[in-house]
Amino acid sequence: MADAKHALNRDAILEGDDPFLDASDIERLMLGEPAPSAAPVSAQAEAPFEAEPERGGRRFGAGAPLVEDEFTDSFQSEAPAPAPTPATPPQSTLDAEFAELQDEFMATQAAMPAGEALFGEIDRDVTDQPVPRISIAAFCERPETGALVHNAAGDRRLAKAHLTVELGGLPAAIERYHDATTPNLLIVESGMRGQGLFEQLEELASVCDPDTKVIIIGAANDIALYRELMKRGVSEYLVPPMTPLHLIRSISDLFLDPDQPFAGKTIAFIGAKGGVGSSTVAHNCSWALAEGLHTDAVLVDLDLSFGTAGLDFNQDPAQTLGDALNEPDRLDDALLDRLLVRCTERLSLFSAPATLDRDWEFSPSEYEMVLDKVRRQAPYVALDLPHLWMPWVRQTLLSADQVVVTVTPDLASLRNAKNLFDLIAGARPNDDLPKVVVNMAGMPKRPEIPVKDFADALGTQPALVLPFEPQLFGKAANNGQMITELDPKSKAADGFAHLAGLVTGRTAAPLRKRSLASKLFGG
Repeated sequence: MADAKHALNRDAILEGDDPFLDASDIERLMLGEPAPSAAPVSAQAEAPFEAEPERGGRRFGAGAPLVEDEFTDSFQSEAPAPAPTPATPPQSTLDAEFAELQDEFMATQAAMPAGEALFGEIDRDVTDQPVPRISIAAFCERPETGALVHNAAGDRRLAKAHLTVELGGLPAAIERYHDATTPNLLIVESGMRGQGLFEQLEELASVCDPDTKVIIIGAANDIALYRELMKRGVSEYLVPPMTPLHLIRSISDLFLDPDQPFAGKTIAFIGAKGGVGSSTVAHNCSWALAEGLHTDAVLVDLDLSFGTAGLDFNQDPAQTLGDALNEPDRLDDALLDRLLVRCTERLSLFSAPATLDRDWEFSPSEYEMVLDKVRRQAPYVALDLPHLWMPWVRQTLLSADQVVVTVTPDLASLRNAKNLFDLIAGARPNDDLPKVVVNMAGMPKRPEIPVKDFADALGTQPALVLPFEPQLFGKAANNGQMITELDPKSKAADGFAHLAGLVTGRTAAPLRKRSLASKLFGG
């Protein structure tokens, strides 16, 4: 089994005093007994350092026979007799309790404001690298933990993985895999400590395949226990309270591809209906992101028949996204470099064919293959989605790291945006709600739905309200320029810089005048 990587609770476990302990001190800690008082720092510095002896026990994946040593012997001789194990309720009773807790968990999550979670605050630094296609089996002691793992299984980052959840803890895992192949990852909950836990782990190791990784969910925030588990080949040790994202990050860290560890964040832009200006928002936000925040980005125009990114950036590439989708298996870094068009020093464009000479029919998996390779090219990838509803659009939207929905202040936009919000919030319970951009607000002689009504219906304030400025936007489109290039002092230019800061989580450019902010930003 691979060594532990980036342990989630490492910092929490290492807090407080951690004196140098010899083997007997560690044994006492393992048994729940108080350790002797630590020697003064000066005495520790003067005392000669003695190497810790190798400890016995079977390592996961090592396949070596169990070797006893002084450490293990002392546990067997000094450890008190284990307390009798309480009778386990029938599996049907546990399953019913688990189902009830799962429903309660999901209902509580849905009722909470965006960005909060039942088991604590969402970790904003969680990696967005999708977990590869692996098999995961979780054996939980408590139905509450089973509900948490089951909730994590529905997250977009685990969409490719196959995860099953059962109750029964370590004994159930050992019994299950005596005559069966173990999955790529085992998640096992155990509230035990000391020799009883190690004996069960050794028995589990004896039935595990060499490449199976193991995550233990325990109850004790104990540095000595953590170190001993790491020595025995456990990949990760987690202690509640935790959120589904905490567990997802631990899994992702274990299976991060060492050859391709980098994956940029995707930002999907979609309109609530046709003609609301979603592409204009996507293109200008991408430009503001690359040039205003000084970071590399790729804009992907996914409207294969009618895409306008090439026009807006005054580009006419010979090869387009259609060429990549035709043969996604052949797309490597060298070919991708030739297909991408550099619009600025930091912004690259993957343009659409924008022709009607063929039907662009590709499977969701083909889009996924191409976009996964594009993500290796830059820290941020903006996806300009067309206003149509097909399986690949749904999959791309739900798998994106951020979603921006552009609306106009009318009833059709409100209804469609509400449908999108309900779908996205239900499928992505561990992510923020989409960002809302109200475009073309204040059009003369047009009745409009107030911004407040949009906010009340969607449950979030608009991230940006763009005024109706047909001359500015029309001139920029006809010139093949971005708004900031044409008029860097305009309210719209300030707005796109603000939106770029929101979707990246980075500091946005300061607003030109505070007096304009109340008119420009809905929040």
